[in-house]
Amino acid sequence: MAINNPFYTSEFHGDYDVISIGELTLEEGGVIPDCQLAVKTWGTLAEAKDNVILIPTWYSGTHQTWNDVYVGADHALNPEKYFIVCINQIGSGLSTSPHNADGANAGITMSKFPDVRIGDNVVAQERLLREHFGIDRLALVVGGSMGAQQTYEWAVRFPDKVLRAAPIAGTAQNTPEDYLIAQVIREQIQSDPGWNDGEYATNADVVDGLTRQAHIWAIKGLSSEFWKQEVYRGLEFESKEAFLAGFLEPVFTAMDPNDLLTQSWAWQRGDVARHTDGDLAAALGRITAKTFVMPIDEDQLFPPRDCEPEQKMIPNSEFRVVNDILGHLGLFGVAPTFMEQIDKHLGELLAIEV
Repeated sequence: MAINNPFYTSEFHGDYDVISIGELTLEEGGVIPDCQLAVKTWGTLAEAKDNVILIPTWYSGTHQTWNDVYVGADHALNPEKYFIVCINQIGSGLSTSPHNADGANAGITMSKFPDVRIGDNVVAQERLLREHFGIDRLALVVGGSMGAQQTYEWAVRFPDKVLRAAPIAGTAQNTPEDYLIAQVIREQIQSDPGWNDGEYATNADVVDGLTRQAHIWAIKGLSSEFWKQEVYRGLEFESKEAFLAGFLEPVFTAMDPNDLLTQSWAWQRGDVARHTDGDLAAALGRITAKTFVMPIDEDQLFPPRDCEPEQKMIPNSEFRVVNDILGHLGLFGVAPTFMEQIDKHLGELLAIEV
């Protein structure tokens, strides 16, 4: 039973295309009979098709986050120069997801939606770019958080196709702690009395669980300094309670719980080392792209201390720490100083001849 959720419409996300890549066989053995990917593009594809930037999306995010903050003529991701493609991950709510799976995806329902890995998303994205646009090489792959996981997957799985890579606030191999953080987030949804194994669960059914999830993001998504220094006051909230009620809670209670569970399952299992029998160094050693590893200094989910050892395993890479008091949720680009740093690093990366 497909459930209509008004959040996943053009009213909230603007114009985008939905492109079918046909049947997608998944790493865990499942199948999506008709995998449809929601795609937003900016700019014009060069005749040589050598100006392509790919953006994969993060947990709970869509192309709209990038459209509002990262992409523009005054940014490094400049649509006047590059053809920028943002592909919403499977389970995002815009691409094939549990809440919209019936119909075009006959045989899949919310309670039977298959497990989707980071690698499945990247395989789907590669097929779409190649078959729909005729794109075989990418000037840059850049993504934050789960988008960083997909960026690493791209660079390891398709090294000949990726010229530059910029994983922001994410790791190539998920840590045990990060796995547990995602598990706690999942448990907030599934512990709600309205959950009922997902078959009829909508955001309205499990609003308490989604609210509790938002509170987890308040603890782990934002830094302790954010709260101690009352940074929320600069965002026009008078108290921490007002910030929760006016910002974080509305973000997550609008979303479909089944979609979030699909994404978090993939997030927990992000690991490029499965390509090399568990040898992370061997997997990252496959990367030929010029790579900037870009953690956020106050990030509690993917701190620099987890990102730097991976960076040292990547040939021709650099470690570029981004300073932002918000921590992981600095990815929303709320602080002007955040985007100044991102544009500087991505501009320098794109200027490097490869």
